[in-house]
Amino acid sequence: MKLDSFIRIVVIAEKEWIQIRRDIRSLILALILPVLLLLLFGYALNMDVKNVTVGVYDQDRSVLSRLIIEKISATEYIKVTRHLRSFGEIDRAIDESEIIMAIVFPPQLYKNFMVNRPCKVQLIVDGSDPTSALVAMGYVRSMLFDINHDILKSKLNRFGLKNIEIPVEVRTRVWYNETLESKNFIVPGLLALIMAIISALIASLTMSREWERGTMESLIATPLRPHELFMGKLLPYVFIALFDLVITLFIGAVVFHVPIRGNALELYVAALLFLVGTCGVGILISSATKVQVLSIQLAMMITYLPSLILSGFVFPIKNMPLLVQCVTYFVPARYLIAVMKSIALKGVGYTLLWVQIAFLFAFACIVTVAGLRKASLNAVG
Repeated sequence: MKLDSFIRIVVIAEKEWIQIRRDIRSLILALILPVLLLLLFGYALNMDVKNVTVGVYDQDRSVLSRLIIEKISATEYIKVTRHLRSFGEIDRAIDESEIIMAIVFPPQLYKNFMVNRPCKVQLIVDGSDPTSALVAMGYVRSMLFDINHDILKSKLNRFGLKNIEIPVEVRTRVWYNETLESKNFIVPGLLALIMAIISALIASLTMSREWERGTMESLIATPLRPHELFMGKLLPYVFIALFDLVITLFIGAVVFHVPIRGNALELYVAALLFLVGTCGVGILISSATKVQVLSIQLAMMITYLPSLILSGFVFPIKNMPLLVQCVTYFVPARYLIAVMKSIALKGVGYTLLWVQIAFLFAFACIVTVAGLRKASLNAVG
């Protein structure tokens, strides 16, 4: 790159930075909104299922039913809030969302238990919230399994059978997210989502602002070349987005205690490729629409919905239909989320993430070439 061309790019970047400082709305979008979004969604998006409200319909009122209720109530996951007296009361409690699940102990439960007859306990679950329902059923079944194990073991001990070994014993060890807290995988994905929205949003104002103010014709009349205009417009927003990334990563580590086990430099390089692409998309939208309001609307629609739904942040990609899975390959946030989660939680390096980084590099190159072409067409037109 020639020195004159480099100077012109710097001058355009400086001009754009002055415009950003003068526009308080752009400053709020660029610096304050990412932090607010991270704090809001970081606390609001919580997939940990705890304090599941449960009702009990105990028709037996025996030692066995009370033992089961005490065992279930002794955890932080299950909270027995209602003692019900009929199936109609169960129906009303679930309809009014007072409980998620009801445990029904049939009559003569203890009597059947004492004569070695099958003892059946019924779970009535509110399926309108499948996630909470499945987790609640898993909690109760796991606890009932432990209770059955203890009861069976005590019975065998009474018959003189001691030191009984379980044929298959499962010992669980969780890696990377030992406490299974949802924030540890939500916050990295949330950072990628926020960066996708904010970078495209703030960059979508740059060209349309020049057209609305009538200054674009003056820029085109100067010796400024199209690629110099595009690069000069792009650089300030990329640096602002990188600054936002540093701040939000700091908040994620300090406020939400999300670890960064891998190389932070590799994370920033991958994020830089992503931000070059998303900022370029914003400038492309701005060049095409030439209206600030329309540019913001298109930027939100193009970045927010695909990044939220098709990136794997909320909905697992493997559960999607094959055609939709193919579409997700064109969503850049998919690759950045995979990189951020792998580096932050697993400590994985570029040797295992080169495919995602290659896709991000291709995305940045394609958008940059398209932006340069669009800038050339604007200069000619």
